[in-house]
Amino acid sequence: MFILYYAVALVIVGIDQLAKWLVLKRMYLGESIEVIPDFFFITSTRNTGAAFSILEGKMWLFYVITVIVIAAIIYYIQKYAKGKNLLGISLGLILGGACGNFIDRLFRGEVVDFVHLRFGSYDFAVFNVADSSLTIGVVLLFIFMLLDERKMKEKKHG
Repeated sequence: MFILYYAVALVIVGIDQLAKWLVLKRMYLGESIEVIPDFFFITSTRNTGAAFSILEGKMWLFYVITVIVIAAIIYYIQKYAKGKNLLGISLGLILGGACGNFIDRLFRGEVVDFVHLRFGSYDFAVFNVADSSLTIGVVLLFIFMLLDERKMKEKKHG
């Protein structure tokens, strides 16, 4: 069963790295391609920080934090995800996202971002597949926690 969770992570890393490679090979830095008019663009950018360029240039900190996070996720998958598919898949998505951006930081010294959304006059921060995977994984983890808490309360009172 654990293989499924690691397979999710591996697929995310593969898709993320392929997409970033295509952006690096076929677009110049700053180039933007409109996919859906006034809404979705592929924009070639780089980020040396975290989400929204937080802690820009503190690469050593990201190495340390990411290694700790990856180790913790693997531990949680092995210890707690058996028979809990929602938990395992959410952790697999988080693992894949963390690894995808870690590969960028390690080999490129920066993260390749390219998904650019615009909502009217608001430009959302440019992100990538790994970022999306992390976000979806965290949302699913939150849902798992809510459902698990409800199940525990029902068990206690039922």
